[in-house]
Amino acid sequence: MPNRKPNEQEREEALEDLKFEVADDVDVPLEEDGDNGDLTARQLGKVGGNMVKRLIERGEQALADDEEDGTSD
Repeated sequence: MPNRKPNEQEREEALEDLKFEVADDVDVPLEEDGDNGDLTARQLGKVGGNMVKRLIERGEQALADDEEDGTSD
């Protein structure tokens, strides 16, 4: 079964989920329904940096999986 590409809303929701997953993992008290103005730039940078790291890891894994399957887009 071919992989279905997510639409824009699904991508945004996945990134939002990833943001809160990362915030939880790095112990940054990110509020889902509220003002996060009390967080420092360092805390928010930690979340953003770790999100980028995980997205790169996932992209590399997807490329490796495609190579194993002999597929590409």
